[in-house]
Parts: sequence; C-alpha cells; structure tokens
Amino acid sequence: MRLGVNIDHVATVREARQISEPDPVAAAVLVDLAGAYGIVCHLREDRRHIKDRDVYFLREIVKSHLNLEMAATEEMVKIAIDLKPDMVTLVPEKREEVTTEGGLEVAGKIEHIRETVSNLKKHRIVTSLFIEPDIKQIKASARVQADYVELHTGRYANCQTARAKRDELDRIQAGALAAAKLGLGVSAGHGLNYHNVQEIVKIREIEELNIGHSIIGRAIFTGLQQAVREMVELIK
Repeated sequence: MRLGVNIDHVATVREARQISEPDPVAAAVLVDLAGAYGIVCHLREDRRHIKDRDVYFLREIVKSHLNLEMAATEEMVKIAIDLKPDMVTLVPEKREEVTTEGGLEVAGKIEHIRETVSNLKKHRIVTSLFIEPDIKQIKASARVQADYVELHTGRYANCQTARAKRDELDRIQAGALAAAKLGLGVSAGHGLNYHNVQEIVKIREIEELNIGHSIIGRAIFTGLQQAVREMVELIK
C-alpha cells in the first residue's frame, strides 16, 4: 500500500500570515526524502492555500508522483493539461467549506464528468474521482472511464461508536471490492490519522492512502520527515 501526503496545510499556515513561508514546495522535498510514494495538493478555485506558483514549482521538483486535486471546471482542466501532473483527482468544491465535505456527484453528472475525464486522458493524465463508497457512484465512475476512485473515509473517521465505525468500514470494504471488480484502481482518504488508519490498511483492494492533516499536525512536534516515516511504517 502506498502513501500520498497532502501538503495543503503547509500552505494554509503560510496564508495565515500571507507571507512566503512555510513553503509547501520545500515540504514536498522532505516528504519525498522520507519515503512517501507521492505528493498530493489541491488547487482550489479560490486559491485559499495552494497557489498556481506552487503547483508549477511542484511539477519541477517532485520526483515521485504528483497528484493534483481540482474541481471539474474548464479553468482547472486547462491548468492540468499545461501542468501534466502524474494524476488528477476530481473533487467537489464549495466556497464556504473548511475542507472537502463529501464525495463527487458522478452519477448525476455523467456527461460532464465523462467529458472532463476524456479531455484529461487525451493528454495522458491518469484520472481519479473522489467519491463516497456508494455503489451508484462507483458504477458511474466506471461508466465515465476513470482510472481510479478515491473512497471518501471522512464518515469512518468521524464515527463516535464502535458499531458505527464497523458499519462504515464494511461500507468502505464493499465499495473497494466493487470498484476493483469493475477494473478501477482504488485509493482512499480524508480524516485518516495515526490511530484509525490501521483498519483501513486491512482492506486489500485499496492500493493507496492519501493523508494530509494528521501528518502535518504531527510534524509540528516531531518534524515532517519523522511524521511521514511513522505513517509509512503504519501502512506497511
């Protein structure tokens, strides 16, 4: 199982003072050195944390794997085609949300998502869709010919009881199995941390975990490379 590290929150700290540091590009170098599979960043339409400058510098220096999260808009598709990241993950976006609150609606927007995926794949960009572990959305993701789905683990991460946690794990496991049977690669992420990741790691169909907030949070106390190494060891 691979680890992608989301570095958005390094940029969030930078933007709190609207200065030039800490630099998420410098963070990406340390993440690579610590043994992560790749770097994840989300270029939002409102540019609240990661900026255009960041993604272009990241494309130059990331030697592992660069996964660009973005909305399925004409502006973002143009940037992705110019940037040529190793992967694009299409995510839902709301201006008022603190962080991504749920999965992308694929089933209700088949033609739009299919056109976006097709456009990206014409330029040899691997495409992933950030969705709920819901069979309707998984089947729709296969219909639009995405390469991967990233299953939203936020509900699991927020569970307050053992029963609710078990039910959500079963839902994620069933979703991962269904996606794999349809020929989709499977990754997962959102809300995962050093305590709840171990149950997700047991799901064999999941190839990659994308984790950001908990790693950046631990890095305040341990340093970024150590925080990444600890997570890499957990998911091994």
